[in-house]
Amino acid sequence: MSIRASRTTSLLALMALSAVGVGAVSGCGSEKEAGHQAEPAVQRARQVAAAWDGSQAAAAWRAGYHPVENAVQLPRGGLQSKADQRAYQTQNFVLRSDLPATRPQDGRVSWASGTSLSRPVMAATTAYESLAQARIDGPHLTVTGAKLGTMTLATTRGPATVPAWLFTLQGYTSPLKRAAVSPSNTPRSPIKPAHDLPDSQLTPLGRLVRLAEDGRSLTVIAYHGACDSGPAVHVLETGRSVVLSASVKNPDESNCTAQKREKQVTVELDRPMGDRVLLDAYTGGPVVYRETPGRR
Repeated sequence: MSIRASRTTSLLALMALSAVGVGAVSGCGSEKEAGHQAEPAVQRARQVAAAWDGSQAAAAWRAGYHPVENAVQLPRGGLQSKADQRAYQTQNFVLRSDLPATRPQDGRVSWASGTSLSRPVMAATTAYESLAQARIDGPHLTVTGAKLGTMTLATTRGPATVPAWLFTLQGYTSPLKRAAVSPSNTPRSPIKPAHDLPDSQLTPLGRLVRLAEDGRSLTVIAYHGACDSGPAVHVLETGRSVVLSASVKNPDESNCTAQKREKQVTVELDRPMGDRVLLDAYTGGPVVYRETPGRR
């Protein structure tokens, strides 16, 4: 297994963090310790990896449907104008047609490997309401029809074909697609959260933002305060998991402000993510992808 520092990416720019130091060889393979990561945090990451290795939780995670990209795909070629982009971002839709009143109870999520699983199919009205959460003056997108079809989404198990509601938009020749099935439940972690380490050693992570198409890097949300030097994220890789340990650099002990800030952190991996479980050393559970409103 290897431990090293990640690259920290602000919401607007990349800033490189250096990794230093080489540790001893352990039973899991070669190990590199990231610069300035406290030993208790390193030990915690190893404990999380060991707890998940071969666990029922890991088996359940790998058998589930866990997308790592937005459940909405825009019409082919994207939206045609800034007004339409604004309407989508503000979730301002207008419905000019009846939506299908029936749907199958379950739909199949299928992978290229030939594996599949059954997931409940949401109603067309539920899918539409997840898109159209605003009723405001200004630019809007007009839905003129819908039908059940499929779409392809990136998941923790690779690309999957999933049931989707295909919404016809006025002025567009291809539909806006919204996945009609929800992700599988996150399994209960076999290890409890860590509550006894200071922020300078270990803090909780936010959501997964994106996984690179080649699986060699991923971006997560890390938190910090207004008066510190920002977050750092270290990575421990094993054959079956990738454990991320977040911390705050130079935390301010005076609590100069209660403001909580977030920063996108990009982590480079030694090898593709594959079907390994992405874990948070603090919580002991998976780092999952979560959508934000109006996000493309």
